[in-house]
Amino acid sequence: MMLETVAKETVVLQEAQRLQELLRGVAKSPTQRWTLGDCMAIAPYTLAINRFKKEQNAVILAHSYTTPDLVYGVADYRGDSYELALRARDSSADTIIFAGVWFMAQTAKIINPAKQVLIPAGKAGCTLADALTADQVRALREKHPGVPALCYINSSAEVKAVCDVCVTSGNVFDIAQKMPGNELIFVPDLLMAENIAAELKRRGTPKKIISDGSSCCVHDRYRPTHVETLRRDYPGVRVLAHPECSPEVCERCDYVGSTKGMMDYVASSADKTFGLLTEVGLVNRLEAEHPDKQFVGPAGVCGNMKKNTLMNTLGTLIDPRPEQIVTVDKTVAAQARKTIEAMFEWTTK
Repeated sequence: MMLETVAKETVVLQEAQRLQELLRGVAKSPTQRWTLGDCMAIAPYTLAINRFKKEQNAVILAHSYTTPDLVYGVADYRGDSYELALRARDSSADTIIFAGVWFMAQTAKIINPAKQVLIPAGKAGCTLADALTADQVRALREKHPGVPALCYINSSAEVKAVCDVCVTSGNVFDIAQKMPGNELIFVPDLLMAENIAAELKRRGTPKKIISDGSSCCVHDRYRPTHVETLRRDYPGVRVLAHPECSPEVCERCDYVGSTKGMMDYVASSADKTFGLLTEVGLVNRLEAEHPDKQFVGPAGVCGNMKKNTLMNTLGTLIDPRPEQIVTVDKTVAAQARKTIEAMFEWTTK
C-alpha cells in the first residue's frame, strides 16, 4: 500500500512539474505566477481528464480565452474560433469537448452532426451571439433584398441558418471585399461592421455596411486613452487590438487582427514589448509561449469563457449534464452548415 501511495504521489509530482514548465511565465494574478504548489493542486484533475479522454476517444478543443490550466493542461488543440472550427471539422474523435462558449460548441455540432459534442460551461453565452435573433435578420434582409448577408461566427445557429456566409475576425475583411455588390449586411457586431467599412474604404473597395446587433462586452470597453497611456508609459510598445474594438481604438494601433493574427504578429516581431487590447486569456498564452517578451496594459476578462474549468471538464467526461450536451435542430443545422461551409470556400478563393 505504501509503495502504491508513493507511486501515485510521484505521478502527481511529475505532472505538476510538467504543468509548471508550461505555465512558468503565465501570470495567475497581477502579483503571482503559477507555483509548483498551484500545479500540484490541479495535477490530479489534468491526469484524470487526459486518461478519460483517451479511453473515450474524445478530443478537447480549448479557446484561447479559457484558463491556462485548460489550455495547456488538457487541450488537444487551442486557438481562436476559426482554428477550432477547422479542428472540429477534421476531427476523427467520437466525442468533441469544446471548452468555449455555446455558439462555438453549436458550430462544432453543426459541422459534425453524427458526433457527440459537449461543452463544460453548459450554455455559456456571448453578448454578440445573444444580441440578435433569426427573425431580426430576416426582417433586415427583407428591407434590403438581394444584399449578401454575412454573419460573424459569434452568432447562434439560427442566425447562421438565415445568412449566406459565416466569417471570423481572421477572414472577415477579405470575404467582405470578395462579396458581390456595393452593399453588405453584417451581423451581429456593430463595431466590427464599422471596421469593415473603414478597411474596405482603405483598400479602395468601399461598400455600404448594413448592420444590427450589439458589441463584445470585453472589446467594446477599450478607449483611445488606453492606447495613449500604453505609448506614454512604455515607449516603443507595439499596441495590438481585436477588430471587435471600436474604429477609434483600432486606427491608433500598430496591428488589428484576430486572436491568431495577434499571436503570429508577436511571434514574428523583433519587438519585445506589446500592449494587447483583448481578452486576458490571449495574454496568458503569449506569456507562456514568449517568455522573452513583455506584455503590458489592460486585459479584459470574458466571464463566460472562464466558466470552463478543469472540474466541469472532468464531470463532462464522466457524466455530462443535459445542459452540457449540444443539440441543434436538424433543419437549422443543415442550413447553418451551408453558411459555415461557404466560409471555408470563400476563405480559399
